[in-house]
Amino acid sequence: MVVASLPGATQTGSLDIGIDKVRSTKGVLRICLTADPKNFPGCIDDARAVTRTVPASDRNVRIDGLPYGGYAIAIIHDENNNAKLDTFLGVPREGFGFSRNPVIRFGPPNFTAAEFDVGATPDRQLVKMRYLL
Repeated sequence: MVVASLPGATQTGSLDIGIDKVRSTKGVLRICLTADPKNFPGCIDDARAVTRTVPASDRNVRIDGLPYGGYAIAIIHDENNNAKLDTFLGVPREGFGFSRNPVIRFGPPNFTAAEFDVGATPDRQLVKMRYLL
């Protein structure tokens, strides 16, 4: 890989995301991968975030070409495919999951709790989906 050894070239790695405990194949899985703690878990204002929307039947997603560094993943199971996480009185009605599967208390975990590193060795994150209602 000659390009990676040139001065100033950005080294990149790969990430395999496994998604476990999805309760149905209805709708889609919306994946947000970000290196920006301010834009976790939503990826709303992060131009460098990597987002994917895959059928809910897909359980493995590969992302190549990621610059080395710390990232966090947030996934929602958008069962009705309306492009948002539906809630009832602030409680998610659809599934959600995060890299490193941190303990969920009140609200989503912070970036640090879900952060992992992408480097020379391909990384794999297994995200376990959770459903509260």
